[in-house]
Amino acid sequence: MNSSQELLDLLSRNSQPYEDPLTHVRWDALSLDDFWIPEEAVSLFGTPEYSALDDACKRRLSQYEFLYFISGALWLEGLFMERISRISMHSTGRLDRLNYRLHELREEAGHSLMFIEFMRRSGLPLPERRFPKPKLATFVGRFSPFESSIFWIAVMIGEEVPDRMNRLIRQHKDSISPTVDDIVTRHMIDEARHMAHARDTLESYLDTLPSWQKWAYRPLMRRVFRQFVHAFYYPTRDIYELAGLPEGPDYRRIARENPRRASFIDTCVDPALKILRDQGLVLNWR
Repeated sequence: MNSSQELLDLLSRNSQPYEDPLTHVRWDALSLDDFWIPEEAVSLFGTPEYSALDDACKRRLSQYEFLYFISGALWLEGLFMERISRISMHSTGRLDRLNYRLHELREEAGHSLMFIEFMRRSGLPLPERRFPKPKLATFVGRFSPFESSIFWIAVMIGEEVPDRMNRLIRQHKDSISPTVDDIVTRHMIDEARHMAHARDTLESYLDTLPSWQKWAYRPLMRRVFRQFVHAFYYPTRDIYELAGLPEGPDYRRIARENPRRASFIDTCVDPALKILRDQGLVLNWR
């Protein structure tokens, strides 16, 4: 039995005792008096405009930015569930692969239900367009061949980058809402298996991919990666408006020009970039 087969069997066994994530969240602990992400994870952190905000406004901005973050996660989960469902419907290959894909489908559906329940319980007005789906990234996620390196590059990026945000949030669990901590913890536990599978699958494709083909992929994947990172880590203008920030400044521009935000994003994306760089695919988000 090869290492990929052993990993697939291990991941399936670990996913077997499924637990509904909604039952592992302290919903009653959710409060608008708490930060929902640590201040250093807020897009304006480190700017004079952020320092000028009162504590209540800073908390509300952290709450809306977390809602924005899980809205992006909903988009990602939906893309992956769509692809798993389509490939499973037409599956004629190995049952062990289908088995694990269905475990992933069940877990992704649980995450999505958890995010929706959080949005509902937050009681906060949501923007009309919760998340600006990046067009090229969405196209690649929906239509690139499931059994292709380009699809699994997109999957790996889509799982690794938000996971770093989850981990950074959890490092500050004592200063944020216990409900948020439960959500990111549950998400991290399941995604650790999904990322292990994505990395192994991607490596199996890239190991045999000619250098010229990696070079040819680079412009497309650079655009996909850049779109994805900018959509995830730079909130839309209505997030700042709903958070009640003072009128006047262009907060989206301020966030995009904020060096502290750029440094924070570097921390979140560097692990994914290293994985791809080790496989001969050099990308960047700036």
